[in-house]
Amino acid sequence: MKFWEFTYHSPWWFCLFAILPLLIILRVFKKANKETVIGHSGFSLFSSKSNFLSGLVFNIPFVLRLLAFSFLIIAMARPQQKLDDDTITEQSIEGIDLVLSMDISQSMEALDFKPDRLGAAKKVAKNFVKKRPNDRIGLVVYEGESYTACALTTDHESLLKRFDNIESGKIGEGTAIGMGIATAINRLRNSEAKSKVIILLTDGENNTGKIHPITASQYAKELGIRVYTIGIGTTGKVRMPGGTPFGNNYIDSKIDEKMLKEIASNTDGKYYRAKNIRQLESIYGEIDKLEKSKINTIQYKRDLPEAFHWFVVAALVLLMLEYLLNNFILRVNS
Repeated sequence: MKFWEFTYHSPWWFCLFAILPLLIILRVFKKANKETVIGHSGFSLFSSKSNFLSGLVFNIPFVLRLLAFSFLIIAMARPQQKLDDDTITEQSIEGIDLVLSMDISQSMEALDFKPDRLGAAKKVAKNFVKKRPNDRIGLVVYEGESYTACALTTDHESLLKRFDNIESGKIGEGTAIGMGIATAINRLRNSEAKSKVIILLTDGENNTGKIHPITASQYAKELGIRVYTIGIGTTGKVRMPGGTPFGNNYIDSKIDEKMLKEIASNTDGKYYRAKNIRQLESIYGEIDKLEKSKINTIQYKRDLPEAFHWFVVAALVLLMLEYLLNNFILRVNS
């Protein structure tokens, strides 16, 4: 910022500068009439070289008065110092409350993903969390039962560490999809966020639990919670870890796509199918685009520093000098 660079709040005051030439003309006519009456003035501007200098000296008060008047005009135009950036930008972020509900049943150890289904699901979910710093995110896991691995939080570093502790086969046999939805709903029940979302991931069929998945989806709808469902893994014979000397260990993998589609449809969500990790990454990427946090940007002009007082002070100083010249210095010399 340079002090001499200004912008003006009320530039129409500059019209008063049109008066200055009139004042100079009046001054000239007045002086000419005075010289005609007197016949000869010892202080005439044109009588001689010495008198020319004297005339200049005695016209200094008039020049000072014109300058003072000019500075007052500038002051009335309200000069303001320019800034490199005279705008202020504020952002208000409206995040989303989102719960990841993840199947950790033993079938999630299937080796059709690398390193397995559960390992791939955790890796992609963690990358998804890292891309959403403005959201409160929670984690629910389920197999025969369900529990909250991490409540809704913006402490994503803590949430990411919870993924590392997730293992299958810890909370009963089976796949309780309905319980996975119900526990996620409980995490979002008291949320005041305008957008509440559950991302439900499973590789199987609902075969246990106290609540049916469709019934749970209806509760979600009543609370304004949108559920995205993801069916992960291939179907048919899928290799599992371990085996015997006589061959590898396989399971028959089935996904209840009809039910997952109905859950999503009931809540205005969407069903996705992931047969490999690239498809799973693409699914989370699409959900990330669909469920974007709202960032409202407010931009307004910053109040510019006022500079009119400097011109007022300059005008007062000039008027004081004029007064001193007229009443003391020039009077003594006249």
